[in-house]
Amino acid sequence: MKQHYNLGQFLRKRYTGFLNDTYERREVSVRSTDYDRTLMSAEANLAALYSPSGRQIFNPDLKWQPIPVHTVPQDQETLLSFPMGNCPRYNQLMVETKHCPAFLNVTAEYSDFIHLVQNKTGLNHTDVESVWGVQDTLFCEAQHNLTAPPWVTTDVIEKLKTLKDFTFQITFGVYKQQEKSRLQGGLLLGEIVKNLSKRAKPNPKQQLKMMMLSAHDTTVAALQASLNVFNGKQPPYASCHMIELYRDNNGAASVSMFYRNDSAAPAVPLALPGCALDCPLEDFIRITRPSIPVNRDKECQVPSSFSDKEVVVGLAVASCLLILLLVLLTALLCRQKQPINSQGYQHVTNQEVAGDEYHS
Repeated sequence: MKQHYNLGQFLRKRYTGFLNDTYERREVSVRSTDYDRTLMSAEANLAALYSPSGRQIFNPDLKWQPIPVHTVPQDQETLLSFPMGNCPRYNQLMVETKHCPAFLNVTAEYSDFIHLVQNKTGLNHTDVESVWGVQDTLFCEAQHNLTAPPWVTTDVIEKLKTLKDFTFQITFGVYKQQEKSRLQGGLLLGEIVKNLSKRAKPNPKQQLKMMMLSAHDTTVAALQASLNVFNGKQPPYASCHMIELYRDNNGAASVSMFYRNDSAAPAVPLALPGCALDCPLEDFIRITRPSIPVNRDKECQVPSSFSDKEVVVGLAVASCLLILLLVLLTALLCRQKQPINSQGYQHVTNQEVAGDEYHS
């Protein structure tokens, strides 16, 4: 709560002169995933961003006012929660990732350490993907001044952090990153690009100035991977990826990005690969297009293991075999129907038609 309150103060200072000094409901839209912690994060942030003053103070003893935070049930969330399930192709990509050299090398390098963690914790199953949860628990306990077990040395913590970061990397990258992005973070990127394009058009009736999304470390990582600016490290608490739209006096629009992942440091500029820090909107749209799905449901389908050429060849061979089988079967039936010459059988010519022409 303190970290997000601090972030709210940072945003208030950064956007002074752009946002109203007091809360205006048409100016800001806030959405969160349907988790208590992300809803609370948004509310703590907004408490500082829109601290009430003047007529908005409804209780002199309370320096706070309610700001709407919208959400949808988790089973209906299609924008902010990653990695998103129900995608067979993504699941297939993750299986393939576990056979790529990078994954195999890390697994081999940390094999003894993973067994150590399993023995010390008593967990039934530990691997490269699951062991980071131990580090997450130890980190949370340390933040609350709890004492770590004796086996948790500085070296152990560093190795756990390395595996934790690697888990984020393989989830959204390392192997076929762009395709993973199209099935995961590209969904959010597509929504952002659509909104940027819409806001870039001058509209005197348009009052919305800020869209705030409160979600998870995996959401930030998925979005940054789709933008190809992910630094490979788990985003810490209260991280904030800012995407800002500018329009000059001539009406030309541009996009700038900043990343704040340290309360004690300023936001870091992020350049979209292939573009300047101040990236023209049309270039931003063009560069990000390959990471945005056209039809995610279709792209999530597992492709056939056979190529189109193989299918055509297979059908041709099957057709030839079927024709050959029919020819053999026909020949066999004709052979069975041939009359067998026997004593007493004699062909009799029909004298009435013997001389006539016959057309069949």
